[in-house]
Amino acid sequence: MKKILVVFCFLMLCEVLEAQNHIFNYSREGNVTAIAELLKLKKANVDTTDHKGYSPLVLAVYNGHMDVVSLLISHNANTDTQDKSGNTALMGACFKGDLKMVRMLVEAGANIDIRNYNGATALIYASTFGHGDIVEKLLKQGADLSIKDDRGNTALDHARMQGNRELLEILR
Repeated sequence: MKKILVVFCFLMLCEVLEAQNHIFNYSREGNVTAIAELLKLKKANVDTTDHKGYSPLVLAVYNGHMDVVSLLISHNANTDTQDKSGNTALMGACFKGDLKMVRMLVEAGANIDIRNYNGATALIYASTFGHGDIVEKLLKQGADLSIKDDRGNTALDHARMQGNRELLEILR
């Protein structure tokens, strides 16, 4: 009887682990229907992370799948989960320049001033990559202009280094 119980538990664990792997793939692919089914059956955790520290939310943001991001947020995905570099979904959206995604994450409560392991914030990413519309959005949400990355540079410094006059005006 004990052997049967051990085998049953092992099979259940295998099924859960396989479902977790599926949610990562489905998040990359944008398969909202499959993710919804996994979540409905409680076969996946929205806040699990893969070997690189990526959560399903981070993967969906990096791959531009707005509908998957919306679904994961509606299932209370942690918007501030950090990957192994300390980057969040919001930082990914700022890097990519996706204002709609930034809006969705901010409205869901993403911490705009969280720092990655190099000290960068979402505002620093948006500034570095020249996304003025996102810089404006983050500033309206109260992003801290005084935060410096590990090299001692603020978002304004990054705009200056990029020679981006538009951002310099916005950040001043």
